Amino acid sequence: MKIHFYKYQGAGNDFVVFDNRDNRIDHQNPSWIQQVCDRRFGIGADGLMLLQSHPNFDFEMVYYNADGLPSSMCGNGGRCMVAFAKKLGIIESEANFLAVDGPHYASISAEGNWVSLQMIDVDQVEKDGEAWVLNTGSPHYIELSNDLDKLDVFEKGKAIRNNSTYREKGINVNFIEARNEAYAVRTYERGVENETLACGTGVTAVALAMAKHKQQTGNILTTIHARGGDLQVKFHYDGERFTDIFLEGPAEFVFEGDIQA
Repeated sequence: MKIHFYKYQGAGNDFVVFDNRDNRIDHQNPSWIQQVCDRRFGIGADGLMLLQSHPNFDFEMVYYNADGLPSSMCGNGGRCMVAFAKKLGIIESEANFLAVDGPHYASISAEGNWVSLQMIDVDQVEKDGEAWVLNTGSPHYIELSNDLDKLDVFEKGKAIRNNSTYREKGINVNFIEARNEAYAVRTYERGVENETLACGTGVTAVALAMAKHKQQTGNILTTIHARGGDLQVKFHYDGERFTDIFLEGPAEFVFEGDIQA
């Protein structure tokens, strides 16, 4: 059976997306998902997403990592899914959809390529040595670096993700460097098991952790430079809890085609 797919990317974080409102696609098939996401033998992507109908929301987002397994929340994937829903005519300028970590609200520009996605509230930021650990829909480890461009993100990120503390459940590992009033970040993602060009929940985690580190409060807007492009995170922090968190940035349609399911 041939099925139609769409390719999207948000700041270089790329996804294969399917319209599965008719429930034709059997996605309980890790080996097929792995093949689709393979950059040599398939379409190639960091993850695979399905847009599905839901009686109480505009749509439901189902997400799989490139390893074929169900994933926790993907921020850039969520933003791309909103752009996809607009392309399909399901939404116009706003969306309320269901993801694995609960309901999300999002708005999208008239041109359809800039998406602001509300993330879950965060009330806990922990320390692991000098690093910060928090969950923004997915778990993240954040470590400051003095020479980010030369860092071996794959080897160092892999070692942290697979150490005795995080091996069982996995964690996304972010290395960051302050650059003027912004931060640069490079991320090793679990499930992809490699460095990606951007990570939405990771960018969000970096912005929150740095606000806590710098003891900032009030309404905050932070620019994050990912390898695939710039993203923004705006939020409110009262010194204890992060609320009204929005991840903002581009969500671009790349191409479409057919693939054998």
